[in-house]
Amino acid sequence: MTVTPPTVAAERPRRSLRRLRSARGRESWAGLGMMAPAGLLLLLFLIIPVLLAFTLSFTNARLISPNPPRFVGFDNFLRAFTADPVFLQSALNTFLFALVVVPVQAALGLLLAVLVNRRMRGTTLFRVIFFIPVVTSIVVVSILWKFMYQKDGLINSMIDTLTLGAWSGMDWLNNPDTALGAIIVLSIWQAVGFHMIIWLAGLQTIPEELYEAARMDGASPWRQFTNVTWPGLRPTMVFVLVTITIAALGLFVQIDVMTQGGPVNSTSTIVYHAVRKGYEQQEIGYAASISLIFFVAVLIIALIQRWLTREKD
Repeated sequence: MTVTPPTVAAERPRRSLRRLRSARGRESWAGLGMMAPAGLLLLLFLIIPVLLAFTLSFTNARLISPNPPRFVGFDNFLRAFTADPVFLQSALNTFLFALVVVPVQAALGLLLAVLVNRRMRGTTLFRVIFFIPVVTSIVVVSILWKFMYQKDGLINSMIDTLTLGAWSGMDWLNNPDTALGAIIVLSIWQAVGFHMIIWLAGLQTIPEELYEAARMDGASPWRQFTNVTWPGLRPTMVFVLVTITIAALGLFVQIDVMTQGGPVNSTSTIVYHAVRKGYEQQEIGYAASISLIFFVAVLIIALIQRWLTREKD
């Protein structure tokens, strides 16, 4: 029998440990190498712009100016809430838009999802039809609806036909009382198909056995919805509400293409006002402060929504 010297026996665990550490080190470096491109993009296009916007919001920086930026403290924030009526009007328009769009779009998307979730002929066709506006460019959609909203456009022609000429129609986008409402209708129509698909995915995760048990207990369709469908859609509801809210508060393209904030600032939003101040009027510092206010507002609203829709014991 061969006897292993004590020094050799003690050396073997050390070699195994060194090999293990070397393998883990190679895996760590490989993981860091794979993360590097995404980390670099996040640094360049997210972290640095956020830090730059935060810094500029406390200065009077201009886009093109021979004078260097000067630190002004909280003057930009005070100006937004006390000396800029357009900002206050934009904030009101933004939250009014979100207040209407979020519940209506979520409810309509759920209704469409319930309808196309049935096993019947043509449901696939209807899913495609409802989803087409989502994959169409919002710029193209806005241009088409702008023509439809004109005084001699398709919408007024349809109303004139249905009322047998009793209603002559109006220029929807040039009337302060109807411009924002017209954009609300367009926005709901354009994005409802996306949330219909999300609701539909949530519906298909609910086991069919639950519905069979409810039907055996004599539950009506409405009771099945309230006791089976809606509780099973809670995670989907949270996702839908948060995504609709963020998209609604960030309204910009429709305004830029269709109304440019008019008439009389009745359709101006926080994001559009920030872009206009930053690029048209070259007040980068003030625009950064508006963007920071917008970020804080969206964060607070998202946290409130998360708290209201949390799982209760």
